[in-house]
Amino acid sequence: MLHPRGMRRRVKRLLKLERSMFRRMLGVYPETYAAMLGVMKEREANKKRSGRPAALELEEQLVLTLEFWREYRSHEHLAMEWEVDESTVRRTIRRVEDTLIGSGAFKLPGRKKLRQEMSFEVVVVDVAESPIERPKKSSEPTTRGRKSGIP
Repeated sequence: MLHPRGMRRRVKRLLKLERSMFRRMLGVYPETYAAMLGVMKEREANKKRSGRPAALELEEQLVLTLEFWREYRSHEHLAMEWEVDESTVRRTIRRVEDTLIGSGAFKLPGRKKLRQEMSFEVVVVDVAESPIERPKKSSEPTTRGRKSGIP
């Protein structure tokens, strides 16, 4: 069983990766990760009541969510890997998503803007019909030979 410090070590190991490898592992650059973490820390500081402490640290919550987005693994697999309950994984992902969306710093441009910026290139391919090569039908007794043993 992983000790909580072991999970923190995992996050620290990820943070030590070079920029391109970090991007390959989590799907975002380290600068984006730091900005996301800043938004989450700001939300945590502005909370009215403390409540029950979270099972995972903020860094771990963000890494868990990024892993879910990157690999799209099931909540059950993530729960087993992070040694928390499946409902904890579900709540954590939902909380992180709501926090990042609510900040407004990480939203994609709208559909209209994307369509204005896109340029289409049309490629025309001439596909000629060609007959399918199939064996010729024959009247050889191969089929009859197989059927003759059946009563």
